[in-house]
Amino acid sequence: MAQAELNPASYDPVEYTHEDIAEVPSANWGWSGESNKAARIAAIVIAAFLLFMIHGNHTGLVEDLWLIGFAVALVAIVVRDVIVRRRPR
Repeated sequence: MAQAELNPASYDPVEYTHEDIAEVPSANWGWSGESNKAARIAAIVIAAFLLFMIHGNHTGLVEDLWLIGFAVALVAIVVRDVIVRRRPR
């Protein structure tokens, strides 16, 4: 008798199809996703801007290393995101 109660196939899974407006305010106007392409483009533009900032009025190399480091980190995040999203799950 306990076997029938614990059988996972004895019930149907519940499908969640309702978006709560309080949790997703943009559901009112029909969009509740992320713009991955825009975020990637913004990260590349910011990385390029950081590299353009190397040409400035500073004389030390420490600032250059920080700018290059942050630009490389942004590009690495974008590359990782592209690779992870291309893999089938």
